Amino acid sequence: MATVNDMLKNKGNKLWVTHPDATIREALEMMKAYNVGGLPVVKNDKVVGFFSERDFARHAINDDCFDMNKPVEALMVHPVYFVDPEQKVEECMAVMTTKKLRHLPVMENGKMIGIVSIGDVVKQILEEKQETIDLLEHFLWVNMI
Repeated sequence: MATVNDMLKNKGNKLWVTHPDATIREALEMMKAYNVGGLPVVKNDKVVGFFSERDFARHAINDDCFDMNKPVEALMVHPVYFVDPEQKVEECMAVMTTKKLRHLPVMENGKMIGIVSIGDVVKQILEEKQETIDLLEHFLWVNMI
C-alpha cells in the first residue's frame, strides 16, 4: 500500500500559498496561473486555512454583487485537516470522504511539504488496483500452462 510520501514522489511537491489578507481575486488568479484547485492560506509560516474554487463558488453565488476584493480569510476553510507523509493513501481517502475535502496539506515536523488532492488519491488507488489485476492475470496465465 502506497503512502502519502509515495504520492508526493510521483507528483512532486511544488507549493503555492496565499496569505489571509490577499484578495480573493489575487488567489483565484494564482490558482488559474498554476492550474490548481486550492491554496493553503499561510500566516507567519503556519497554515491557518485553505481556500479553494469550491469555497469561492459556494459563497459568490449567494451575493449578486460579490466583492472580489474581499480578503481570502473571509472564505477560507478552517481548521485545516492535514496528513503525515507516512500515512496510507486509503487513510487520505477516508479523511477526504468523511470531511468532504478535496485537498490535504502534508505536514512533516510542523512544516508543510506538499499537498495531495482527491485526484492524486484516486489516481494512486486506481494504479494499485491495476497492478493487482495485472498480477492476477499473470498468475492465471502461468497456471493455465
